[in-house]
Amino acid sequence: MGRESNGSLTLHAEVIAVKAAVGDRLVVRSAHVDGPVRDGEVIEVRGHDGEPPFVVRWEDGHEGLYFPGSDTVVQHPAG
Repeated sequence: MGRESNGSLTLHAEVIAVKAAVGDRLVVRSAHVDGPVRDGEVIEVRGHDGEPPFVVRWEDGHEGLYFPGSDTVVQHPAG
């Protein structure tokens, strides 16, 4: 955990790594109310030990390299 002092205010920052495996689903929420939700399947993991970037096949058929942000949820298949 990193700490940064700003006068009398101390800020704490924690970085949480998103990990996924081939076959996991990524759900990306919109930053806007009632905005679209993107849904895709991880087809390749290019980072070390399940970390980004991921190659994702989105529900519209488009494939692309993806670096997840805080709006991304990883869903692991049941079983």
